[in-house]
Amino acid sequence: MRTLSLLTLLALAAFCLSGPAAFVSKQEGSKVVNRLRRNLGHGVGAPAPYPDPLEPKREVCELNPNCDELADHIGFQDAYNRFYGTTA
Repeated sequence: MRTLSLLTLLALAAFCLSGPAAFVSKQEGSKVVNRLRRNLGHGVGAPAPYPDPLEPKREVCELNPNCDELADHIGFQDAYNRFYGTTA
């Protein structure tokens, strides 16, 4: 409880000491928020991430206990190569 009170007091002190620079106009604030949304890719029309082309082969290897166990030791692509041929 003391830690929470101390952190609250420190945050309040830092806010008071920052002066008027802590406040921005609505227009400036909306510019910052829009820029952050654009950079994070959460806006409308943001492209979906590309699917992993090896995912179907990874699932095949996971269904075979021997391939899955070997993948844990030497990596998925090498294990898939040994059981099913080349990955590419």
